[in-house]
Amino acid sequence: MAAVKAADPAVRCVAAAIDEPNTARAYGPDVRWRIKQGDKESYRGAARAINESSVDAVNLQHEFGLYGVWRDGVYEDHCVPFLESLQKPVITTLHTVLPEPEPQIRETVRRIAEHSTRVVVMAETAARLLKDVYGIAQRPVVIQHGMPAIVPRGRHRLKRQLGVEDRTILSTFGLVDPRKGLEYMIAAMPEVVQRHPSALYLIVGQTHPELLKKAGEQYRNELVSKIEGSRMSDHVRFVNQYLTQREIVDYLLATDVYVTPYLDLNQITSGTLAYALGAGKAIVSTRYLHAAEALADGRGLLVDVRDPDGLARAVLAILDDPALKGELERRAYDYGKEMAWPNVGRRVLALTREILVPQPVSSVPEPIDTESPVHTA
Repeated sequence: MAAVKAADPAVRCVAAAIDEPNTARAYGPDVRWRIKQGDKESYRGAARAINESSVDAVNLQHEFGLYGVWRDGVYEDHCVPFLESLQKPVITTLHTVLPEPEPQIRETVRRIAEHSTRVVVMAETAARLLKDVYGIAQRPVVIQHGMPAIVPRGRHRLKRQLGVEDRTILSTFGLVDPRKGLEYMIAAMPEVVQRHPSALYLIVGQTHPELLKKAGEQYRNELVSKIEGSRMSDHVRFVNQYLTQREIVDYLLATDVYVTPYLDLNQITSGTLAYALGAGKAIVSTRYLHAAEALADGRGLLVDVRDPDGLARAVLAILDDPALKGELERRAYDYGKEMAWPNVGRRVLALTREILVPQPVSSVPEPIDTESPVHTA
């Protein structure tokens, strides 16, 4: 929203926020409507309220966990009911596009596309999947995951500021949960430390709130046990707190090698990876879909999942070769700066204006819907 408003200060943005069950968050005036997560009628009600408002276009950010629930292994979708009730032009951004979807998920995504004026994805891989796997004829628009406009300078100053001067910093940031595969990077640290005794791996971020509700700090405690068991307490450190965007960028800029040891190879977007590219970092990652695309052409080093030895080899290849490190940083930054929020904001705004331009009338008369106003999108 901030990026779109920065692209044109005359644009007004308001939001419909999704509240988790038994939660009522304190939002600012930008939030005009609230949706009760898991309540299908609440999604429909929000769509009807938006229809009656002065909103010109809707920008829907889709993630399965926000627009549906799993009940006894069956996915109950709440996005299509919302879209069916909505009479405004709508751009739907799909944050997850599974390469091997169950039939029900495939049909849900097809119906979402059918009821959307335009579909946006964050990677070319996702665009290909929608065509080849989901059979969606309309080509989606690819707009990369946004990140702040970062100037990749100040590593030594920020290390001093963060109290890690004279250390070689490896880092991973984001919500902590078992899908991140952090234990494999922890297992790689003894080999890294053997050659680089000053190495420090920072795990930056809080435990995922949903995991915290279900299992408390069980996963983090397991990681602590692994760290202590391998005598790596001086070489692995948690930053277990909520960080502002500025603080995240500071930790990134202080980093020598950024690592995403994620386990889910189907992950099609990663905000943390986008940030690391934008900060011009030398990156080591497992081969999940977003990383395989973003780190192609020498923009990073890819390793297999659950492979501590592979992680150690890749990290050491970078730390042992300053020329390689510099080249990876340059290529990452050249690629990542195109994803900065100002660019993304301009692209989203241009697409929004495009869908608001009346389209040529079809030569074939369409049936008149007497239940709802006619709109062009």
